Amino acid sequence: MRRKNNVTKFLIINLFLFVVSSTLVYGFKIKNDTLIDDGGRHIKITKPFKRIISLYPAHTENLCALNGYKYIVGISISDTYPPYILKKPKFSYHFGVERFLVVKPDLILIRPMIEFGYPNLIKKFKKENIAVISIQPNNISSLYSYWMALGLIIGKRENAQQMIADFRDTIEFFHSINKKIKHKKRVYFESIHRKFKTFAPDSIPMFVLKSAGGINIAQDAYEVRNTNIADYGKEKILSHAKEIDVFLSQRGRMNRIRIKDIKKEPGFNIIKAVKNNAIYLVDEEVTSRPTIRLLMGIYEIGHILYPTYYDNRVKQRIQNILKKYYKK
Repeated sequence: MRRKNNVTKFLIINLFLFVVSSTLVYGFKIKNDTLIDDGGRHIKITKPFKRIISLYPAHTENLCALNGYKYIVGISISDTYPPYILKKPKFSYHFGVERFLVVKPDLILIRPMIEFGYPNLIKKFKKENIAVISIQPNNISSLYSYWMALGLIIGKRENAQQMIADFRDTIEFFHSINKKIKHKKRVYFESIHRKFKTFAPDSIPMFVLKSAGGINIAQDAYEVRNTNIADYGKEKILSHAKEIDVFLSQRGRMNRIRIKDIKKEPGFNIIKAVKNNAIYLVDEEVTSRPTIRLLMGIYEIGHILYPTYYDNRVKQRIQNILKKYYKK
């Protein structure tokens, strides 16, 4: 019974945070050495931060990719990658400020969801003279600025510029592959199964799908409150039943889905992809998280759609790039 209550509490908290984050407007900017974060704070960065607690897995991943591992003194309890970072002390926005003070941070790096969900904690950091920076990209156009912002924070702007260049070059490589594909697959990309939601057309997951040569069947979906998520509904999904060649579902904390759940959904038996067993689950860490590992997400979806083109040689190329950035 206690375990069930804990699970229920966890789901309620995450649902609350999701709703809160759905109302946020993301708009961080860089002006010379000043970062204007998503909370509206103007942080003039004259020297790198060197004792950072990262409370968002994407921040942690990117700091490591930019060779900032040594500047991280704490990570979030949700962190999963790179593996070597998991030995660092773990923190949660549920903790009292005293637990953070133990590692003597000079910066708490968060995202808007945390700031708006836990404003009292942010105020306590300010009272202790600990800097707080809240940033998060919500589409591909802000991804590069996000990486540059992290480079500014740790004094690794050149590393960020190189990562952006490598990312762009690899996207061009994917485009060259896609030009060879004559018959493109039409895809429905699910974000939250129980609510029949997909992704916004200009979201990062849809950028990943497009970069892998897939055609988004739900291009008329409308985003939910400036987020990656978009409403669609069962009726509209089924209106495309004969057109959906592949059914993708992003698996993660907000969508704990199984293929059999999709197959058993009433009415889904008429969908072309369901009839042909062309249902696949993809990991949100490589399809939504704003890191250079999106390249692996593009490869994985490309391999699902066009295995002849997205072969082991392509996979090896991506793995070599990631090894370059995630070496300790």
